[in-house]
Order: sequence, then C-alpha cells, then structure tokens
Amino acid sequence: MTIQELRDYGANVDEGLARCFGKEDFYLRMVGLLAKEPSFEKLQTALADGNLKEAFDAAHSLKGVLGNLALTPLFNPVNEMTELLRKETPMDYSSLLTTILQEKKRLFGN
Repeated sequence: MTIQELRDYGANVDEGLARCFGKEDFYLRMVGLLAKEPSFEKLQTALADGNLKEAFDAAHSLKGVLGNLALTPLFNPVNEMTELLRKETPMDYSSLLTTILQEKKRLFGN
C-alpha cells in the first residue's frame, strides 16, 4: 500500500502522517497492521451474539485506531456504530456492519 493509494481511498493522509510524526514508513506499517486487527472479528461476533457491550468495546477500539490513522471512509461508519452502541440502541446493526466490512475490503482487498 502506498500513500497515494490511501489518498485515493479517501484517507486524510496528511492528518494521519502528522499523528505518526511525519514518518511515512511508520504510518504505512500501522495501516497495514490494521488489516488483521482482531476487533473487526470481535465486533462481528458480539453483534451476532447480541452482546452490545462487547460490540461497543470492539467498535470503540476500532474508532480510536481508525481516527488516529485518519482512514475516514472506514472511520465514519465505525464512529456512527460506536455512538449507537454507546447508548445500547436496540436496532439491527447489520447494515452498518456491512458498510464497515465493505470499506475494510475496499482498503485492504480482503
């Protein structure tokens, strides 16, 4: 993955780089690690189990990482879900989860 690919994806690369001390290699490494972040699977499992507390914990963790890396297209739906889960809003989260997983696939290709 390159800086230009992240820009094309819609990431606010300048903001993400600033949070990574301007070090492109560090920023790209952090983005790459996100592809295997276990919180994505934890979120899916918790939602499938109807455990809104665990789903919130997973979404909140993702929100922090995505926000720090300024991966806006993925951050936005995770942020929305986090705030709904914070209030334990009873609803069908499948549409938001689908959007999150599609954005993850669009970013990482898997």
